[in-house]
Amino acid sequence: MGRTWWKKTVITLAMVSACSVSGCGYNDLQGLDEDTKAAWSEVINQYQRRADLIPNLVATVKGYAAHEKETLEGVVNARAKATSMQVTPEVLKDPAAFEQFQKAQAGLASALGRLIAIAENYPNLKADQNFRDLQSQLEGTENRITVARKRYIDRVAEYNKMVRYFPTNLTAKFLLHLDERPNFTVADENAVAKPPEVKF
Repeated sequence: MGRTWWKKTVITLAMVSACSVSGCGYNDLQGLDEDTKAAWSEVINQYQRRADLIPNLVATVKGYAAHEKETLEGVVNARAKATSMQVTPEVLKDPAAFEQFQKAQAGLASALGRLIAIAENYPNLKADQNFRDLQSQLEGTENRITVARKRYIDRVAEYNKMVRYFPTNLTAKFLLHLDERPNFTVADENAVAKPPEVKF
């Protein structure tokens, strides 16, 4: 009887332990961590696609508007700054590095906007098939960036909830040493809050 009782006790304890581990969110947190990293990789992939299109776009514009040197150099410099950052999953754990990355990408987007605006002043450039193709690819890439960022934002929101909610916050903090992850923010919140001024 002693041996059977001991066996049943061990099996019962093992089952209770298994149930308590599944309830602590260990596997869910690990899964969300991986999902967040995968979503981040897709954001980086789309930013890289945009960076790869820029040299061809700059070269095409330069052919028609070489004297727009300041704008062209601004795009090249913004691209260099955006691609010079070493973007690893560790950036996701460092809010300051994440913010620096976000500012570099916003600077590149702004410089690209100025470059595209130049085309309005050059009808021959606007009519150039190569320019139109590049502009179309760039617009498509911007849409892909938006979708990738949205997916990342959703993943991070789900991950951060698990890291903060009880009892999974205990597993996150003491067992896995996980912290909340930074998320994308609006570059200029005042501009969003302020309604646009309409003049006639």
